[in-house]
Amino acid sequence: MLQTPRLVFSNTKYLLLGFTIFFGMLFALLLVSEYIFLAPYVVGHVPMGTEFGLLLIVVLCGLSSLVIPMNVFRIITLRGSKRKMGGGVFGSAVGAIAGACSCGPLGFAIISTFGSIGATASTFLTNYEIPIRIAAIVILLFAYYATVRTLKIECNIGKLD
Repeated sequence: MLQTPRLVFSNTKYLLLGFTIFFGMLFALLLVSEYIFLAPYVVGHVPMGTEFGLLLIVVLCGLSSLVIPMNVFRIITLRGSKRKMGGGVFGSAVGAIAGACSCGPLGFAIISTFGSIGATASTFLTNYEIPIRIAAIVILLFAYYATVRTLKIECNIGKLD
């Protein structure tokens, strides 16, 4: 199970892509979830009781930075193949988007333009922020498993194990 990521991330291009995705998503999600403030100075603040939410954000960014470069590797490797691509890219996209569901003040500003439906959606996202992030992590874990499995089968990486 570790041979495939080791092979993918041995290429500097995919390693750099993974680091870029991790730190980019982490900064964006921490900013949107109000763990980082940019004005008047760059300040980080973790209120008591929100440590688990912060941990979920870090895990979500880590899994996304693992799954997305592996899917890019898969797409590039199988570019000329006649085989079906599958749902690995879709799973990683859904997981990443679901992790950013509770968008703090930005989400409230966007959702409030939809009136009462927006208020209902905003309340839903606020109340179920942690379960939505846990579901996103589960989706990303499944996408990781599916990507490793298909890379072993389609790219003949399984012979290296």
